[in-house]
Amino acid sequence: MIESLLVANRGEIARRIIRTAKRLGVRAIAVHSEADADLPFVAEADEAVCIGPANPAQSYRNTEAILAAAKSTGAQAIHPGYGFLSENADFARTVEASGLIWVGPGADAITAMGDKINARNLMAAAGVPVAAGTTEPAADLAAAVVAAAEIGYPVMVKAAAGGGGMGMGVATDEAALRTEYDKVRAFAERMFGDGSVLIERYFPRVRHVEVQILGLADGRVVALGERECSVQRRNQKLVEESPSPAVSPELRSRLLAAAVRAGEAVHYRNAGTVECLLVPGERGGSGTEEFFFLEMNTRLQVEHPVTELVYGLDLVEEQLRVAAGLAPGFDPDALTPRGHAIELRINAEDPKRFLPGPGAIRTWVEPTGEGVRVDSGYVEGNTVTPFYDSLMAKLIVSAPTRAEAITRARSAVARFELTGPKNNLPFFAELLENEEFTSGDYDTAIVSRMR
Repeated sequence: MIESLLVANRGEIARRIIRTAKRLGVRAIAVHSEADADLPFVAEADEAVCIGPANPAQSYRNTEAILAAAKSTGAQAIHPGYGFLSENADFARTVEASGLIWVGPGADAITAMGDKINARNLMAAAGVPVAAGTTEPAADLAAAVVAAAEIGYPVMVKAAAGGGGMGMGVATDEAALRTEYDKVRAFAERMFGDGSVLIERYFPRVRHVEVQILGLADGRVVALGERECSVQRRNQKLVEESPSPAVSPELRSRLLAAAVRAGEAVHYRNAGTVECLLVPGERGGSGTEEFFFLEMNTRLQVEHPVTELVYGLDLVEEQLRVAAGLAPGFDPDALTPRGHAIELRINAEDPKRFLPGPGAIRTWVEPTGEGVRVDSGYVEGNTVTPFYDSLMAKLIVSAPTRAEAITRARSAVARFELTGPKNNLPFFAELLENEEFTSGDYDTAIVSRMR
């Protein structure tokens, strides 16, 4: 096993990784910005290094500062968490060129999946279902108009280098396409430094279902079930659950097999997620059970705890085992999911419009009890600053059935005492009573219908 690990991240995911590292006897090293000096992950690490001011470009995205911290502390490996540099192929290569172990997939796999058009083409060649769309960037507006006419409206206009629900627009006709193309291209150039745009089929009603994969040290790729991620605001997830209430045993078999093929196509190692769009048909009716590849996230996902609870695994431990060249801590041929798990992302944002609302935490009392887990980045007395993502904690519940998990989630939300920053706990209390959600027959527009 790796002996010392530098966690190149912050907040709840840094705290989460440090917890597993210490359980395994691995020396845990934190890096932090000046703004995060008082957060729990810094105190809980065996060693901590300040790497710069609050601005992420000068701290958590500062490759030189992170590598200098690794060298000064004698770290053997670097875990990037999610966000920041986690899907930066150049950083992964630099880490390995420095003689350190990179806890993640190879740089080539990150590169292959980082461009949405390239990823679509690779997946199609591997036999993974892909929605109708362009096989190369729409070089200009005229090319986009031609492509959209061939695909058929409505279409999705997407930044080829985008991710996290950013850089997307829907066009229902040519006039809308002209507006969305210019908007998405400008956004992509500004945010990703790459203005490449792809056009693909848009589905008015869709569910977002993803598969957790793990590329083992011996070269095998295994699928650890699926997660339902359709409760979203601004194309970004708020709730995840496993298993998906929309996936039948037959569909699950096809979905997981496709995810394994996706991983094998890029010789995937370590943890990753194959995200898909599932076309469910009309509400209350039978679904088409048609699914399409969306993208692959070449890192650990925010929502990994629901998979851990259903499969009885520690995915961070499995990441470390793969990175160290060790066999998995479970039998890949005897994976047995049990029960149901739901994750709620507790954000510092108002529960109506979901606008950020940072501030000092006056009260923070986490719910406890059977089947209740909280992965948090803050404690009472900390301040949620405006410099980073609004995620404060993840409330995860598990139970033998989905109905019991929802009941347990309602109780946990009611018992989570949080004052100071704005927060979305009232939204979750509303969602957990919503008939559409409790029925399991919902889609990615559920939040907009609630609002």
